[in-house]
Amino acid sequence: MTSSLRPHGDRKSPSSPPSPPSRQRDAFFDNAKYLAIVLVGVGHAWGQILDGNRTVETLYRVLYTFHMPAFIVISGHFSRSFDLSPKRVRRLITGVAVPYLVFEVAYTLHRRVSEDPQSDFSLLDPTYLLWFLCALFVWRLTTPIWQTVRRPLPIALCIAALASVTPSIGNDLNMQRVLQFLPCFVLGLVLRPEHFRLVRRRSVRILSVPVVAAALLVAWWSVPRMETGWFYRNAAMQETGAPWWSGPVLTLALFGCSVVLTACFFAWVPGRRMWFTALGAGTIYGYLLHGFLVKEGSYAGWFQHSFLDTPLGEIGLTVLGAAAVTLLCTKPVQRALRYVVEPRMDWAFKRVPGDAARGRAKPERSEARDPAAAPAAPNGSGEKVSV
Repeated sequence: MTSSLRPHGDRKSPSSPPSPPSRQRDAFFDNAKYLAIVLVGVGHAWGQILDGNRTVETLYRVLYTFHMPAFIVISGHFSRSFDLSPKRVRRLITGVAVPYLVFEVAYTLHRRVSEDPQSDFSLLDPTYLLWFLCALFVWRLTTPIWQTVRRPLPIALCIAALASVTPSIGNDLNMQRVLQFLPCFVLGLVLRPEHFRLVRRRSVRILSVPVVAAALLVAWWSVPRMETGWFYRNAAMQETGAPWWSGPVLTLALFGCSVVLTACFFAWVPGRRMWFTALGAGTIYGYLLHGFLVKEGSYAGWFQHSFLDTPLGEIGLTVLGAAAVTLLCTKPVQRALRYVVEPRMDWAFKRVPGDAARGRAKPERSEARDPAAAPAAPNGSGEKVSV
């Protein structure tokens, strides 16, 4: 009688288990990250031509209500597995802390060359857009707390409201923004995939149109009546000349508006692969690098040209800002600057027991994986920074 387990037959040997199916990145999140970083770049361009331009400032206020909250919600959602393990702490250092230090020095040197030769280095006072890396570092470290407490979002809102009436917090690490944007990060932590599917329904997409139209009308009305600086959330209310009690009111109002407009934004993000989907893996590059273009334009007076006061000039600046950010997210830029934006730095860390064994057990899988095709897993597990 012949054996049914033939070593050389057509059937596979039972000692060779089937390889696990390869995972793919979620196109929705890559699309959302790319579109969000484009809006950030456009917003920074608009910020240079606000004086006396009510139309641009209206669009600017609507944009600043949701584009950074959307960024932060995604970052929070991709930080859910952060647990202070050595692997994740190492990724936090190489993916957030080291780029912050490198680019803080680079932005200071750029300012010394282009504007002020006496500009000081300050690791505690983030330059321009680097506040986000400081905030992300602090938020990630506190993730286990928010994963433990029973009502994380109300607690985060209370902290943000208290920060808005506390001028003594100061500017170190831009802590006002860290605390006032904290609820958006915590919201990302508590959201589940089904929540994102909920806002992507056709009914929500249709409803978002009148909601955005109403937001534009309110923003138009607010231009002569509200301070634009309130949308930055980088100061206590008393420092803006407003009464202290308006801090908690504005905190809750801005958070509510941010959630609604962020939902509208997510409703229109495509869920399928698009021509720009692959660029979602490189948004950290576009974020960190486009600031040099904006700052150089500010130092050199590019934004003072009268052409930018015309509708055609405003449209041209918008298109140019979006195109520049898009180019900075591409593969050639990633390959050229990966060593400073996403350094490995194995030499700087102790070997974690078990790492060598795991590396020997799965060499093919770790070497064959293309970083751009990696699954959309939480950043705490080793993926890229979600910006």
